[in-house]
Amino acid sequence: MKRVAIPVVNEKLSENFGQCSHYEIFEIEGKHINRHNMAVAPMNELADLPTWTSSQGITDIIVHKVDKRIITLFLAHKINLFVGVTVDYPQNLIEEYLSGKLRSNNNIINEITQ
Repeated sequence: MKRVAIPVVNEKLSENFGQCSHYEIFEIEGKHINRHNMAVAPMNELADLPTWTSSQGITDIIVHKVDKRIITLFLAHKINLFVGVTVDYPQNLIEEYLSGKLRSNNNIINEITQ
């Protein structure tokens, strides 16, 4: 089972990770969504998010932009980040994730890694 989180602001993927109003969390078994709920992270420090997401059982996070310093913290918690994803509605993104069509924008990846 996987638990995929999408940081959301104004009903779409947040452009900057850590600046979202809430997370849409999808519990996935195989290619099917078993459960979908919303959660609000109880802290303001970006560095605390890997611990919180890990405690929620999150295995994957779909993001647009993320500070490259935080990526290693997520890796330490064995949480996969899908970085550089185009801003869209969570339902569309999770459908792309399930179908294997979720893609990163290389321009965003280059911006983050420089």
